[in-house]
Amino acid sequence: MNTTIRNSIFTGSFYPGTASDLRQLVQDVYQIEKDSIKLRLAKHKLIGGIVPHAGYAYSGYEAIHFYDILKQSGQHFDTIVIINPNHTGYGTGWYNTSTYSFWETPLGQVEADQQFLEALDIVPNNKAHSLEHSGEVQLPFLQLYALAPFAVVMITMNRQTVSSAVSLAAKIHQAAVQTKNSVLVIASSDFSHYESPQTALNKDQFAIDQILAKNVQKLYDAVQEHQISACGYGPMMALIEYARLSGNKPAMELLRKGNSGEVFPANKVVDYISFLCYES
Repeated sequence: MNTTIRNSIFTGSFYPGTASDLRQLVQDVYQIEKDSIKLRLAKHKLIGGIVPHAGYAYSGYEAIHFYDILKQSGQHFDTIVIINPNHTGYGTGWYNTSTYSFWETPLGQVEADQQFLEALDIVPNNKAHSLEHSGEVQLPFLQLYALAPFAVVMITMNRQTVSSAVSLAAKIHQAAVQTKNSVLVIASSDFSHYESPQTALNKDQFAIDQILAKNVQKLYDAVQEHQISACGYGPMMALIEYARLSGNKPAMELLRKGNSGEVFPANKVVDYISFLCYES
């Protein structure tokens, strides 16, 4: 099999382009947030989480809560599955993996888990990943906060429905059983886009309620009924269903919520919310 590398595309935009600047920015964000991180949750067995994927200067304040709990838990995962929405329109079918051997960031290369990918048996489509930011931006956080060694499985959801989410969750669960790997699942998503801060908060609360209730169908219904422009509700639903299949009394807790207006004041904002999924 030929070795192929998915080069980092969004360095210098979503996150700094050098290792030193990247480490410094993440450390600066951590210093601001460290006293409010719910480290009591680190004692639980982790299943996964919902993490935003905007520029680190905007959504890093929410993301760091999930990743520091992961670090402080001391739990090792063989395979880290990142499920992200499709912002580009490229791809085929309900969801796609890729054939990349490694994913590169300024911090080095992250290996793709070929054994797990084979067990998943999902049609790969590199074009679905080639210009997609929402998976890539999770990788530097993992390189800094996840216990090595680990490999990643990147999945782009092209169709976000209850059926596609349930199907994907079943595939991930079956692959975990088949490979006997310890697995962490990250659903990459921002929440309401370009609404007033209060409107975004009001709309997103309908989604938050169903995420905390771990109800896939009602989460989908809330997104549709209230026209919530969360870009990754499909990955969220897949995580919730995966937790139901594989977790022992799965629980979901909100870690931090904020919006882009807290960083750059504006009349229209994007909401960022992080959650931890764990066994209670």
